[in-house]
Amino acid sequence: MAQPCKALLDRDIQERLRCPVCGSCLLATNAALMCTGPACREQYPIVDGIPILINERESIFPKGDFLRHESTFFKLGQRSALLRTAKKFTPELGCNLRAAQNFEAFLKLVLAASSQPMVLVLGGSVFGEGMASIHDRPGVRFVDTDVSLGPQTKLILDGHSIPFADGTFDGVIAQAVIEHVMDPYRCVKEIHRVLRPGGLVYAETAFMQQVHGGRYDFTRFTHLGHRRLFRSFDELSSGACCGPGTALAWACQYFALSFFTSEAARIAVKVLSRLLLFWLKYFDSYLVKRPGALDAASALYFLGRKNESALPDRQLIQQFRGLAGVS
Repeated sequence: MAQPCKALLDRDIQERLRCPVCGSCLLATNAALMCTGPACREQYPIVDGIPILINERESIFPKGDFLRHESTFFKLGQRSALLRTAKKFTPELGCNLRAAQNFEAFLKLVLAASSQPMVLVLGGSVFGEGMASIHDRPGVRFVDTDVSLGPQTKLILDGHSIPFADGTFDGVIAQAVIEHVMDPYRCVKEIHRVLRPGGLVYAETAFMQQVHGGRYDFTRFTHLGHRRLFRSFDELSSGACCGPGTALAWACQYFALSFFTSEAARIAVKVLSRLLLFWLKYFDSYLVKRPGALDAASALYFLGRKNESALPDRQLIQQFRGLAGVS
């Protein structure tokens, strides 16, 4: 059993922590958590109350980066003042039309299943679209995790080896995360493992988007590809959350960006793109629920309930809801 440590996590959540290398219980020492497995004995530092539960044997993120407070995925505080100002005073290029509604549906379902649900947030160092509105709801405990230190981070972990006991959580949220992991299928398998029977998952994942995570940007999914990724879950709802208008605006911006390499020129392109192309996102209000949007959406969502059997591929392809035919 894990012992209480000077961390931002509640005691009962700490007791569900496990070694990401071998799965054994953890024991608190003076500024670290130590694996109790006799063949492992791995140690995990605690930085500013945040446990660093990274399996260095498999993760691309070494523990030392967090000990030195180095930037990993997010480079918080390192953007130029000009870019921060430009983003503050220019309209967003895209919009997420479903996040707030979907989070409300997710929250309603987890509260119906448990009076005090625990929800794991992957990629939760900062609030994603729509998250702030549900994060402080009474009775719901959010465990905000990431591979970056940030204002919301309570635990550093790698989604390929989630350091919690089986069946710990009532729900898991992975918003704009899956496209940035090395092995999406392994991450979803881990999500499935740490959910209790009948637990819920909500994911938003890029489809028609250009590279936006630098070196940490790997995968895109069609609607059916996304469904197959979550084939061990019963689908409650799915569809486009950022539509074709947003995808077109991004494509035009990145087309222009491809001509330039200097930081100043690229900032100028981003500002002009926002001013000239922001109106394209308003088409999404009409398009996002239409079948053709699934073939051209910027991003897709999936809300599902844990199942112990996988959806067969022959049944999967019968769930195609787009309009694009075979060429």
